Amino acid sequence: MSEDPVNTNSRLVEEYVRKTPTSRELYQKARGLFPSGVTHDSRYLLPHPIFVSRADGAYKWDVDGNEYLDYFAGHGALLLGHNHPTVTEAVREQLSRGVHFAASHELELEWAALIQKLIPCAERVRFTVTGTEATLLAFRVARAYTGKNIVVRFAGHFHGWQDHVAFSDASGAPGIVKGIVDSVVICPPGDLEFVKRVCESRDDVAAIILEPTGASFGKVPIDPQFLRDLRSLTTRLGILLIFDEVITGFRCSPGGAQGFYQVTPDLTTLAKVMAGGYPGGALVGRAEIMHVMDFKRGNGIVPPAVPHQGTYNAETVSARAGIATLKIVSTSDAIATANRTAACLRDELNAILRRMGSSWCVYGNFSNFHIFANPDNEPVGPEDIMAGKVPWQKLKKLSGGDDLPNLIRTGFLCGGVDIAGWPGGLLTCRHTLQDVDQTAAAFEKLLKMLAEEGRLA
Repeated sequence: MSEDPVNTNSRLVEEYVRKTPTSRELYQKARGLFPSGVTHDSRYLLPHPIFVSRADGAYKWDVDGNEYLDYFAGHGALLLGHNHPTVTEAVREQLSRGVHFAASHELELEWAALIQKLIPCAERVRFTVTGTEATLLAFRVARAYTGKNIVVRFAGHFHGWQDHVAFSDASGAPGIVKGIVDSVVICPPGDLEFVKRVCESRDDVAAIILEPTGASFGKVPIDPQFLRDLRSLTTRLGILLIFDEVITGFRCSPGGAQGFYQVTPDLTTLAKVMAGGYPGGALVGRAEIMHVMDFKRGNGIVPPAVPHQGTYNAETVSARAGIATLKIVSTSDAIATANRTAACLRDELNAILRRMGSSWCVYGNFSNFHIFANPDNEPVGPEDIMAGKVPWQKLKKLSGGDDLPNLIRTGFLCGGVDIAGWPGGLLTCRHTLQDVDQTAAAFEKLLKMLAEEGRLA
């Protein structure tokens, strides 16, 4: 097995290797067990990822004892941070009562009722285990309800790894049946005229799906007016509108992005925050549409038009964690706190970039931040990106060379901060202004090291 290529001339990489020797040893073992040595693509990092041993609040600690501010936030699931005492106690209580009843239980009623109360379109709820399962079920339900086959989605928007969404074009879909590729139309993000041309020129479109804040929780922002226009278009043409709120649900507002923007879709996919960091997702939507999953009575019991199983649907521990989390989300300022702290973080990081004379910028909305490494060194600020003046391809591509995002994350880790690899991150309600200061210091150290290596524009 060959070693992954690493920039051995980087002082930044050398510092990281010195700091994480045990993680490096464990990674060598992992390479003999897992493809590329990881169990999730986003955890891949050169020269090796960190191996984490514990976490609490806004922090986590690796196997070498290094402490990190955590901006991965459980891939976005941990709005309340690690080990929130109320959620942890709810889980402990349930563990003593049993984990898997293989039966209906009261917890699933309470969990679904909370979701129904908070999410505007949630007339009916069907639990899944993951967001990927929820989007797959959404497509199947939409096709069964409309009797049409085509799903429209947008380039760069993420909807899990199931076959209908795991490719960017027909030439890049290895392992996916051609018929599935042909059943999906991919549109440029935010291009209403393109969508109109597609939908008005054919009568076989079942649904349109999108992330309502834009690709990757706003990495490619979209104008909220686009949501309203899309709602009008789909209503006029009899096409179902699906919001993928796997990340945005219970982060933009207690009612998700649809509650914040006051645009109600027909179906919504949920996961992450809704289960408090435990496995849990759901498809929710209009009762009329969700009825395709109903049993019927004729000459006996007639199975649903869209059957749906799932060994761990509404599993009791996840239900307990989800109930505890959604009660806090709906009755506290957890979302507002995370959003305020994220805004302060974006301001602080941009102030450092201005002071250093860099053309990079940090942008975002709600409880996120995105780092734009400005590969063409253009005069671009956060307001330009949020206004849609920067092409989506520039925002989504790896900036400044394929290894720059890897170096950015590695450099942050040297400063005691773990960010997501896109690069950017998500905050919890337990990040503080002191944490912002620590992150800013790590960012400044990172930028100086990149400048020394000629990698800072």
